[in-house]
Amino acid sequence: MDSLNKKGKMTSIFNTTPPKTINDMVMDQMCNNPCCFFCIMKEPDTSLRRSGLATCFKEMSVINRDDQQHVLVLSGLWNIAMAQPDDPEFISLGIFDCMVSLLEKGTNDRSWLLRDQNIYIPYYAAHVIGSYTMNKVEFAEKAVLAGVIPPLMELLRGKISWVEQRVAVRALGHLASYERTFEAVAAYEEELVRLTMNLASTCLAQVYTKFVGVKDDNKRSKYHCDLLTRGVGGLEMENRKAEEWASQLQCWSLYLLNCFACKERSLNLICNQGFLVDLCGMWGGLVNHSSPAGVGLIRILCYSKYGRQNISESKQVLENLCHLSRSSDDWQYMGIDCLLLLLKDIDTRYKVIEIVTMFLIDLVELKSLGDRSNLGETITKTLLLDYKQSKFRIKNSHVLKALQQTWELKVERRKREKIMSVEKIEEKRVLVNLIKQQANHVFWLGDVEEAIKMYNEALDTCPLKLRKERMVLYSNRAQCYLLLRDPDAAIRDSTRALCLSNPTNSHGKSLWRRSQAYDMKGLAKESLMDCIMFINSVTTTTTNKRVKIPYYAARMISKQMEATWLFVNAQSKFTRSDDDYEISSNEDDHQLECDEMMREMMMMMMEKKSIASGLSTIIEEPLIVKEKNWREMERARRRNKTAFNVMARSM
Repeated sequence: MDSLNKKGKMTSIFNTTPPKTINDMVMDQMCNNPCCFFCIMKEPDTSLRRSGLATCFKEMSVINRDDQQHVLVLSGLWNIAMAQPDDPEFISLGIFDCMVSLLEKGTNDRSWLLRDQNIYIPYYAAHVIGSYTMNKVEFAEKAVLAGVIPPLMELLRGKISWVEQRVAVRALGHLASYERTFEAVAAYEEELVRLTMNLASTCLAQVYTKFVGVKDDNKRSKYHCDLLTRGVGGLEMENRKAEEWASQLQCWSLYLLNCFACKERSLNLICNQGFLVDLCGMWGGLVNHSSPAGVGLIRILCYSKYGRQNISESKQVLENLCHLSRSSDDWQYMGIDCLLLLLKDIDTRYKVIEIVTMFLIDLVELKSLGDRSNLGETITKTLLLDYKQSKFRIKNSHVLKALQQTWELKVERRKREKIMSVEKIEEKRVLVNLIKQQANHVFWLGDVEEAIKMYNEALDTCPLKLRKERMVLYSNRAQCYLLLRDPDAAIRDSTRALCLSNPTNSHGKSLWRRSQAYDMKGLAKESLMDCIMFINSVTTTTTNKRVKIPYYAARMISKQMEATWLFVNAQSKFTRSDDDYEISSNEDDHQLECDEMMREMMMMMMEKKSIASGLSTIIEEPLIVKEKNWREMERARRRNKTAFNVMARSM
């Protein structure tokens, strides 16, 4: 018999030690059943083993009787499918037919599902299907012929729970990604698209209200806890795993919608204005390391005329894309792609130009981003397309001025500097450095407005070829705007500095300044991304054996991680309602969870940057300004009534 732990969870199936190999599992099994899966796996003779496995799958398909070994066998199959998804042996022996029978039993017979350990079976069966259809179209075709789609649709409809919906949408996404099996999935097109859209929009709230928000572990679904943690860890581990699964559920739902959108199918459903706005908030959180999530689907929609038309009509979507285009997010290039596609379409260009121009002009000096070279030139050409004619169609004077400045910078000024001699460039370099030093001195005396004027003069003088000098000037001017509490100007200049840095988005001071500016505007995600990149720049440039994380940056990350937590919106709605679940309102507990997540994220980030695991991480004390500098700043502040930030860094 299976033993129960204090929480009443099964412990014989879900090991408290690292997962065993198949051979270990085989050796642990002792039985006299001729159709025992584990005994058959030990059979050295290939033909006998194949014959035995085929019989075993048929026996499992005939489930008029209960067999508690089914869950253990499925758990073993789950391990094999995850480790060897391209192995054709089980496919040729009828594993898909077996999984279909188990799924149909689980979705149609409630009393059977709730007996013994049968509740685990649909999850494992759907997961096995998803794993084997992940890479091979031949396997996907056999799965469709076996009839996997109808029972997977039942799971997608929510016949059991969100846990089964997660593996169902994963499997359906794999089937829809192949040309040869797409139409079989598309037979359920309208219902499937509507279900998947709803799932993507509501899954986070569903996972929070039904699991994460339930603080009493006795009220949580036991089998959900076991599937999430394999019997290892307590409440905190369950919450972390649930967050990861919720992110996957949302991202896999969007992937399935992508399969239809890229074929321009069901665009009338997907381009619903409310759903487009929802997509802007779907990024998967910090646990998502590979999926472009919402912006990935938006970009697919921008490739179609119908999609561009609908996106151009949503100011909120456009602003979100604009913020993404000026961030250090991994998917920054996707935001830029979307804006360029909208600008190149004559039917949407003048619907969006007055919004997107004020963002894209900050990127015109961008050299490369990922595998995209000369991206700044592409942006410039797109902005200045029909420049002379567009002046008569644009009514916003600020946009006209911005386009005029771009023309002057990228066309007229480039022509003048093209014939400039090397000696002349060096003369200007010396002059620029002199003006910069004077501006820095004026800044530290507290006359920020005068410092801005001097940085303007230096930028006007500095040749475009002197990218490093221009980067420093923009970054210093951004600091001035920060002190004047002008976050928009600070973001503009920080972005321009980061475009000039080599590689792109690598200048630490500019990242930190833009992070602060985004924080002022309440753009938590953008602030968080910049702060993470800032810490990366600190940890990768240090020569000390002990990596130091600045205290002020750690504090910013802690703040923004709490604001961008995957379940933050669900939590705010749930805690305001009188729900049946008991929700803890202890803010200290939540802060501790955020701090723990922050520490884990920092460790993961440093590992990603190849920092030796043996290095010690130290959180610095709050920045202390040297006494002499502090006195000078304080006297200057009193004279000029300028609010200085103690965190102001030297230029």
